[in-house]
This record gives sequence, structure tokens and C-alpha cells, in this order.
Amino acid sequence: MDKARLQGRQKWIQEELERCVAFWLEHGMDREHGGVYTCLDRTGEIYSTDKSVWMQGRCGWVFAWLCHLYGAREEWLAASRSCLDFMEKYCINEKAGGRMYFTVTAEGKPLRQRRYYFSEAFYALANAEYYGVTGDKDCLERARRAYELYWDLAHGAPDPTGMGPKTIPETRTGRAFGTPMIILNVTTTLLRVDPERSDVYAQRAQQCVDEIFKYHVKPELKCLLENVDVDGTPRLYYTEGRTVNPGHDIEGVWFLLEHAKRTGDATLVAKAAQIFDWAIEAGWDEEYGGLLYFTDCLGKPPEAYEHDMKLWWPHNEILIASLMLYRDTGEEKYLLWFERTLDYCKEHFADPEYGEWYGYLRRDGKPTQPSTKGSTFKGPFHLPRALTMCDRMLSELIGQV
Repeated sequence: MDKARLQGRQKWIQEELERCVAFWLEHGMDREHGGVYTCLDRTGEIYSTDKSVWMQGRCGWVFAWLCHLYGAREEWLAASRSCLDFMEKYCINEKAGGRMYFTVTAEGKPLRQRRYYFSEAFYALANAEYYGVTGDKDCLERARRAYELYWDLAHGAPDPTGMGPKTIPETRTGRAFGTPMIILNVTTTLLRVDPERSDVYAQRAQQCVDEIFKYHVKPELKCLLENVDVDGTPRLYYTEGRTVNPGHDIEGVWFLLEHAKRTGDATLVAKAAQIFDWAIEAGWDEEYGGLLYFTDCLGKPPEAYEHDMKLWWPHNEILIASLMLYRDTGEEKYLLWFERTLDYCKEHFADPEYGEWYGYLRRDGKPTQPSTKGSTFKGPFHLPRALTMCDRMLSELIGQV
């Protein structure tokens, strides 16, 4: 391990983090209505005022997380609080059992409700992190309430929105990897900030890990499947049943590694490393570089039109997971994957002129046009999370040299 080289990597990461945070504070925060706009073009100009509820929670978490890592700053706390207050005032559908909307207008009028529970997950994540920094008990209670709602819905409770499952259950039902994966991530934060309920969280975290391996990890196919039958049986007769999302798998890897480090489970580290190896082999584009968005576990044509695009967030996940695997295994190949991915990101995603990263690249690595820095699904979350976590791990590794 070359200490000077890692220090150079860390310096660039720290500079990118500063530019990323400044970009969202300057261009994204809504000082009139509260919350954050995330549909921003390359320069930071707003091209749609509709607001993603996922992004209100994710942004609320990020700015509280920055305070947790680097010390509280007034502008960070204010940004986090603005998103929390906006969600509390406008984003909860009280007529549907406290379920949350998916999108709202700039002023907070409801636009869209979805059956998925991720608005609730990110709301819980943000409130929990803010409580961890400030001790605000109201935020802790909100986090607990949303977390329990998510947990219950994920384990068979009736959905108060009445929307029902995505497919006609008499014809097809099943399991999605995203459900236990995101619960594991939220549970990890609650374990850190809410020790009073640590026994409950620890049991549920282990249950999520067990479900991932019982139902979704398929050694015979050398992959992790996004969608399986209720009993975990692969459904290889249609495209969604064969879908592999390499970036999603790799994100799940570092969630598993966090659990392994917390519990001291060395066997889980090896199992997580295997998932990473499968995903990077299936998804890395040897011709143009970067990670493909979707692949098919049998090598058949993926259904999604965007399957061969390069999106920012899977590369953020590679940075975290590869560096974490290097830290936990000492295997040089994971450091090489970290550096290879960082070089790709520096060349293709980073924007030295305006800051932040492009969200969407064509397969050849050129930004889609007109280029964008944010959307309903891209805001201040994956990138600052990756940069902060890599900054922290690099400090740890450099200190060991």
C-alpha cells in the first residue's frame, strides 16, 4: 500500500466532497417553502420544481451525517432541519395510515403516492441521524414510528393506501432484494443512535441478512437476483426474474460488511466478497470502462432500455465496498478496484467547472445531453455518502501505514 498515493486520492475526495456539498447548499435548498429541489441541470439551474420525497429524507440524512462525522455546522443543521420540517408538514398522507407520498409540488401539495415504502425508510433514516446529532426526542419518535411502519408493511401488514401489490398476486408474487437491504441500512443507523432498543434492532438486522442469503443469493448462477419467488426460487422464464443490478448488489455488499464488522462475523465478510466479485465481473464494461446498469443472469437481452448506461450511484457503491473489502480482507485486488473506479469517476462523472457529478452517462462515458446533476432520483445522497465514507476509511488505512 503506497501511503503517498492514498493521500493523493484522499485529497481529491475531500475536495470533491466540499464542492458537492457547496453545490447543493447553493442551488438545491428551497429557502421559500423549505426542503430541497433536486432536478438541477449541470450549472445548478432548477428545471423542475416538483420535489422527490425520497430526496427530502436522503438530504435530511446527509447533512445530519456530515455533522456526525465532521462536527455540527449551522448551515448543515439548517439544511437537514429544513428537509425534516418539510416532510413533516407536507409529505405524510394522514388519510392513508401515515404512509408518505413519492412526489409533491414545490409548495408541498401531494402529487404521487407509490406502493413502495422507501419514502418512509429515508424519513426514518433522516430523523434518526438528526436525533443522534441533536438529541431531539421528537425526531427519534418519528424515526421509530416510520421504521415500524416500514417493517410491518414489508412483513405482510395491509397497505393503508389500498394500492395492493405491483402484479396480480393470483398470477405472480414474490420477493424483492431492495426490501431487506434497505431495512438493514436503516436498522444499522438506529442501532447506533437508539441503544434503548438495540436488542430489537440487532435481531431484525440479522433477520435481514438471513433473508438476503436465503432468498436472493444464488451461487449456482453466480449472482444475487433482484426478484425471486416467495420461497426464493429463481424465475428465469421472464426478464425481470433474471435481472441483475450490479450496483445494487455492491451497495448491499457494504451493508453486509457493516453488519459483519459490528457482529464480528468473519464468514459474512467472505460471503459478501463473493457477491462483490460476481457483480463486478458481470457488470464492468471492459470496452469502455465503468459499470453497466443492468445485466441478465443468463446473458440474455435485458429489458430496460438504460441497461448499458453508466449511472453515478453504482460507482459510488463500488468505491465504498471495494475500500471496505480491502480494509477487512487485506486483498490487494479490492484496492485496485477502488482506484480503477475512482479514476473512471474522475474522468467521466466529475465536473471541475461547476462541481457535483453528472448523473447519467452513455455507455461510452459521455454525459447524456442535456446533462443533469440531479433528478427525482438523484440528489445529495449517494455521492456525499461515498465521499465521506471513503475519506474516513482512507484516514484509517493511511494511519496504519
